[in-house]
Amino acid sequence: MSDPVVTRFAPSPTGFLHIGGARTALFNWLYARGRGGRFLLRIEDTDRARSTPEATEAILDGLTWLGLDWDGDPVSQFARAPRHAEVAHALLAQGRAYKCFSTQDEIAAFREGARARGESTLFRSPWRDADPATHPDAPFVIRIKAPQTGETVIRDRVQGDVTFRNDQLDDMVLLRSDGTPVYMLAVVVDDHDMGVTHVIRGDDHLNNAARQMLIYDAMGWQAPVWAHIPLIHGPDGKKLSKRHGALGAQEYRAMGYPAPAMRNYLARLGWSHGDAEFFTDEEALEWFDLGGIGRGAARFDTKKLDHLSARHIAAMSDADLVEGVNAYLVSRGEAPLDAAGNAALGRAMYCLKDRARSYGDLLDKAHFALAARPLDPDARAREALHAAPGGLWPELTRALQDASWTRETLEAGLAALASTLGIKFGALAAPLRAALAGRAVTPSVIDMMLVLGREETLARLADAGCSS
Repeated sequence: MSDPVVTRFAPSPTGFLHIGGARTALFNWLYARGRGGRFLLRIEDTDRARSTPEATEAILDGLTWLGLDWDGDPVSQFARAPRHAEVAHALLAQGRAYKCFSTQDEIAAFREGARARGESTLFRSPWRDADPATHPDAPFVIRIKAPQTGETVIRDRVQGDVTFRNDQLDDMVLLRSDGTPVYMLAVVVDDHDMGVTHVIRGDDHLNNAARQMLIYDAMGWQAPVWAHIPLIHGPDGKKLSKRHGALGAQEYRAMGYPAPAMRNYLARLGWSHGDAEFFTDEEALEWFDLGGIGRGAARFDTKKLDHLSARHIAAMSDADLVEGVNAYLVSRGEAPLDAAGNAALGRAMYCLKDRARSYGDLLDKAHFALAARPLDPDARAREALHAAPGGLWPELTRALQDASWTRETLEAGLAALASTLGIKFGALAAPLRAALAGRAVTPSVIDMMLVLGREETLARLADAGCSS
């Protein structure tokens, strides 16, 4: 029986949850959860100048909104610095690392000279094989003893085998002169101690993998399975940036995209399962594998996101949509609906959810059900009210007063009234739409009447008759 899968997401808390980071987290979550494994969260907060509690909270909030639950408490990389230093000193004691007393000025002079001679500027420390008896009483860093011949091969599940010549790898610093560990060391020690079996991350870390392998090999640790995924580009094929639009997960939440739609869309950014575009979480968990990840950069396409979002909204239950709308309002700093509003939205949902692309769309289409009398018509609605045929409101009221409140009866009654008045149904529907919603673009008048009920419908017609 194979060991359980353990993946991790390890963001730096220097800003919001980038959409690329959200996809990386999703891939790790899908891979672990789909195999009964564990998904861990590590906050790489070693950059104390840029790491903030607010950024950490934003990342946790973004993951929670996306529904990417993690196992255990988030691990602080900074808090584990003593453990990282312990490993550096262990390598030093084993002769797999050494103290380097070269100063920054000496290193700069070496590189300048090498550049002038047309040679490699890769720093080769004169202290690598120095007798400890010759060590001065001076500040030093601890460097790993990297192999200087042969090759390091990263067997990547996405990129294939990637080979690095060892003579192109320097003796990487593990511990700075002030005793603090470098990022490369911290990542390896944390992944090892956390039992991470699969490292799924952006391909901008591929070169890091070669340097991190030096530590795995020196410590005699089992390296994880590597999977370096291509970055996300904008529609123009360039690296995704602010000029392409929103970058943070919270921004998409504030735009009203349901979390299931974002999970579906992000999963399809660089990964595929046959021709499947729209799928459920259950299907994604069953299908997701590393072999389905392409090597080419994925392109973020808002139109495709809108399309998937509309399909998810149409497929979601009315109760889940009402809950989602309220969470959307709260995320925008607005008050959630009250009990009456929730009930009205629930009654109306059947005629709102088709073709709505976001929670904002749902709220906009639900205006008729949520607005309180007297309505404040918009400009186009006022035009429709003013263009209403004479005597329309009393006639409508008489036709609807005792009508059976069913779709068939209402449709037949309105059609008969239009015929009696000698007008087309559209000439009747336009002012009726304006009276019921105060808007010119709404669900059908029949749907609005069924949602509002007889009493509210007649009250709105009376308001319209008084204001015309």
